[in-house]
Amino acid sequence: MKTSPSEKLYFKIGEVSRITGIPTHVLRYWEREFKTIKPVRTYSYQRLYRKSDLEAIMEVKRLLYEEKLTIAGAKKRILNTKRRKGKGKYTLDDLKRDLRDIKALLDSTT
Repeated sequence: MKTSPSEKLYFKIGEVSRITGIPTHVLRYWEREFKTIKPVRTYSYQRLYRKSDLEAIMEVKRLLYEEKLTIAGAKKRILNTKRRKGKGKYTLDDLKRDLRDIKALLDSTT
């Protein structure tokens, strides 16, 4: 009997690749680049991803492929989002930081 992704607690890297559409070598690279992707390792060093890792991977995929951010831009966005959630409110400093990021992104595309 197969279990659906919603019932599983852990996923192997091949399963995550099929679910997200991201190649395994890219998943391993993102794991090094983004602190929000932290699969557990078995005694044989096999990666086991949790649902929270899948959510983080999908967020990184959205930022990179849909919003066309760079790796650095995606890291900043994730960090800013975590800060806002931690504070519980969006401050003027957050707005200024986001506007600077947007300006830098626009300047780099022209």
